[in-house]
Amino acid sequence: MITANGLIKLGYTPEVDFTLQDDSDGNGVYIKSWISSDAQPTVSAIEAAEVEWQTAYDSQAYARSRALEYPPAEDYLDGIVKGDTAQVDKYIADCQAVKDKYPKE
Repeated sequence: MITANGLIKLGYTPEVDFTLQDDSDGNGVYIKSWISSDAQPTVSAIEAAEVEWQTAYDSQAYARSRALEYPPAEDYLDGIVKGDTAQVDKYIADCQAVKDKYPKE
């Protein structure tokens, strides 16, 4: 299957090096135009790159989940500026709770 992520993983840029299209006819996505001066990669090369991209993406699920739940960094900075150690300690504890909820795999 041809994917933008596979082509990006191979070092190509959408709209600069290629455009994709899906005609919704059941045949899936295809390269509508190959703009790069490099030889167009094979479908198998694109698929292999997609697998690499997906593996790397999946391995960072914990980080994406954490980012959504971390308290704002401004809370930490505000505590430092005010000299409010209780606020700083709360921020650190809240961050640790998120890390505990979404551990690295």
